[in-house]
Amino acid sequence: MRPLDRILISSLLLFSLPSAQAAPGQKVFTQGGANPAAMACLGCHGPDGLGMAAAGFPRLAGLPAGYLSKQLRDFRDGTRKNPIMEPLAKALSDAEIAAVTQSLAAMPAPAAPDNRRQQMAGSPVQQLALYGDWSRQIPGCVQCHGPGGGGVGEHFPPLAHQPATYLVAQLNAWRDGSRHNDPNQLMVGVAKAMTDAEVKAIADYFAAGQEVKP
Repeated sequence: MRPLDRILISSLLLFSLPSAQAAPGQKVFTQGGANPAAMACLGCHGPDGLGMAAAGFPRLAGLPAGYLSKQLRDFRDGTRKNPIMEPLAKALSDAEIAAVTQSLAAMPAPAAPDNRRQQMAGSPVQQLALYGDWSRQIPGCVQCHGPGGGGVGEHFPPLAHQPATYLVAQLNAWRDGSRHNDPNQLMVGVAKAMTDAEVKAIADYFAAGQEVKP
């Protein structure tokens, strides 16, 4: 399905949902905030919150509420740049941010592969995902983002099942300095140490949600 078609379907769903029955967070997700500039999330991120891969809109469903709240606050203060998200985040109240992020965190999402057992990497991209390249100060992605890239707590979001175009865009944002909202500045160094080919390969790998075979 084309991104435009999904946006049109999402818009139809938006106007068909009864506002009186929606919880505060669900109402922000499906209808937007009290400020008209705070548009409904589902228009870009889909009625299931799983994003639109073809358009590069990320999955929000199942991400930790604390992580999502931080990103919205960072869009507000300019620490993280995006021409769509910055005005939207500025239009949301603190209460709306808390409500919608809790609703998003509770939404169903694909499970990340469980790769906790010790494994041998069968390809360069698996090597980078599992073990990194310490000669360039690149830790393995799963060492911070959890088994299978499923995310850890509020500071290391899921990579698994995020659109590859979104992951590439974020890595490039870390590289060029347009994104710098990592409290430890870890991702800046990691992204800058990666080649263009590695950025694309690691994004494709996690977008596919593939389990690394021993």
